[in-house]
Amino acid sequence: MTDLPPNTALPTPAETTAGTTADGESEAKAEVGVGPWEGEWPEGEHWDPDLLRDGDRRNVVDQYRYWKHEAIVADLDSKRHDFHIAIENWQHDLNIGTVVRTANAFLAKEVHIIGRRRWNRRGAMVTDRYQHVRHHPTVEEFVQWAEGEGLAVIGIDIFPDSVPLETYDLPKNCVLVFGQEGPGLTPEVHEAAVATLSIEQFGSTRSMNAASAAAIAMHAWVRRHVFQQPVR
Repeated sequence: MTDLPPNTALPTPAETTAGTTADGESEAKAEVGVGPWEGEWPEGEHWDPDLLRDGDRRNVVDQYRYWKHEAIVADLDSKRHDFHIAIENWQHDLNIGTVVRTANAFLAKEVHIIGRRRWNRRGAMVTDRYQHVRHHPTVEEFVQWAEGEGLAVIGIDIFPDSVPLETYDLPKNCVLVFGQEGPGLTPEVHEAAVATLSIEQFGSTRSMNAASAAAIAMHAWVRRHVFQQPVR
């Protein structure tokens, strides 16, 4: 599979479509993606003929423009990282969609939903189509799965026994677990975790948004195991 050839017509941010405001004034709206392929179509099983003909308006990086969905997922699967993300979902947490979107950005192996199967996908911005998401009805089933996969369960929350994420040497094969917004990790996950990590804060608030904490923890793993930055 190859990237787009040099002569591919990728639009600039200036490409717009016209719209109208409530008071009748015209306004320009940015058009996402690229239009129909210009010139002779490329050859390869990963190209989607419908997208080549009609244009590709999906939220994907330029490398995957005009690719079939299954081809994109297969390519991502060939280079996913070794960490997993899990989030507890007992109260239909609105953060889950954003966590999935961030997990896709950092190319997590899988995202695990513990508790309720249904979750709000709005924040995922359709990235759940490219990110593997697995459901575990109970903490016990999730922990059994993690142990069977040889993954260290790492909780992210503020507990008396939490240690700083900034100085903890994250294992390469692990699953980072986040609790509900508000109550945080359940006692069952706290007990099952080999370590619980806290993120250093310097302001007046006691805690931060779960989706923000997830992004910080994922980036910490990337810095350690992709860029080989030592923990001091």
